[in-house]
Amino acid sequence: MRVETTPNSHASSNATSEKGIILTLLIATFVVILNETIMGVALPRLQTEFQVEASTVQWLTTAYLLVMAVLIPTTGFLIQRFSTRTLFLTAMSLFSFGTITAAAAQGFEVLLVGRIFQASGTALMLPLLMTVILVLVPMERRGAMMSTASMVISVAPAIGPAISGLIMQALSWRFMFIFVVPIALGVLAYGYLRLVNVGKLQPASLDIASIVIAAVGFGGLVYGFSRAGEPGSSISDPLVLGLIGIGVLGIALFAWRQTRLASPLLDLRVFRFPMFTLSVVMMMVVMVTLFASAILLPFYFQEIRHFNTLQTGLFLLPGGALMGLSGLFVGRIFDRSGPRVLVIGGMLLVVLALWQWTSLNPSTSVIWLLGLHIIFSLGLACLFTPVLTTGLNQLPQALHSHGTAISNTLQQVAGAIGTALLITIMSAGQARHVKTISADPIAALNTGIQQAFAVAAGLAVVGLLLALFLRRTGETTGEATFMH
Repeated sequence: MRVETTPNSHASSNATSEKGIILTLLIATFVVILNETIMGVALPRLQTEFQVEASTVQWLTTAYLLVMAVLIPTTGFLIQRFSTRTLFLTAMSLFSFGTITAAAAQGFEVLLVGRIFQASGTALMLPLLMTVILVLVPMERRGAMMSTASMVISVAPAIGPAISGLIMQALSWRFMFIFVVPIALGVLAYGYLRLVNVGKLQPASLDIASIVIAAVGFGGLVYGFSRAGEPGSSISDPLVLGLIGIGVLGIALFAWRQTRLASPLLDLRVFRFPMFTLSVVMMMVVMVTLFASAILLPFYFQEIRHFNTLQTGLFLLPGGALMGLSGLFVGRIFDRSGPRVLVIGGMLLVVLALWQWTSLNPSTSVIWLLGLHIIFSLGLACLFTPVLTTGLNQLPQALHSHGTAISNTLQQVAGAIGTALLITIMSAGQARHVKTISADPIAALNTGIQQAFAVAAGLAVVGLLLALFLRRTGETTGEATFMH
């Protein structure tokens, strides 16, 4: 029996309880991720609204990433130590409080505080969802359920820019948060009334030094690369290099300390499982290619084709919708045939789209670009569920929470690195064009975008090579298999 009923539970059967638990977590995850991505196109409006510098308003995004990078490494411990209900109610309470605070903010500082509380809830919710699925869903149905989770996680950021653009066109920026408040409170209330605890708690001690070192390491790395991706900055700036250096040293010290603790904050023994290690590396590559589309295409459409934010968001919407709908079949194919067909085919589609985007120019057909974005999105849809599930499937249940925490942490790091890398390459290519070819700003930016897409395509080829080694795995049940 894997579902432990509590006095708050009146479920008629275990199957019904399991479905209700996962559905509640899926809705909550959709809400928190939607609000993570809805902010991007609103930053220029908020800069004007609060009369702050571009580098200051960027903190609404940077602070969110920092909080995620600092908190997600602690979720392996938290999921072992605290019950499902406690973590869920804490996560949604933090998120709801942050959303209400942001909606009512009269100054930039208050809005920033609201975003920090939102990020705290999001950081807890993502690993919690993945861990609960691994506990409740049998191996033979896990691909379909993880695909459903991936569908939720991919649709939310896809429709976020379109929703934000629509709000910015017609309403006050506050409605980005006002619309979310009743949904968040409703999910919180439903979870309070119906959610039961999943799995068994495990004894775990909290090493404060590990938390501090993780905050310095992951926080420094993410902040350093985030600063490098801001306008007017680059990876070569002394401050950026210093932050990245501190982050790398902090992560190295953190890893060393975890290997010497009886109850580590993140159990690095997960990397003794080859498919998990391969899946984490592949997910980091996939995250960089995802950001290539999410960052470079809006630059192209808004700066070269002069689309407004709503038009840009609507362009990205069909691909995002396809990623969501693909969850109806990707998981079933994975459960039936394993990961190789999906992952190799998906990486081929991603490579094809990125390679075609290296020849973007001001006269490229929008219909052709839309088709490429749909192909790209289909490729990503074929990657997320198989890659992530294959890696997590190999871990014994005792390491599920640590595996999900590590995977989510490194995806956040890859996102920050990918953003900085692509913007730096784009800016460098733009500057070289101005110096050596012409001072035409449109042509220079177009050159920079092409070169950034070329690097992303190269990384995708690396991902394709890695995909050749991915294979179906089964869950390890004994300690002996990973202790030696």
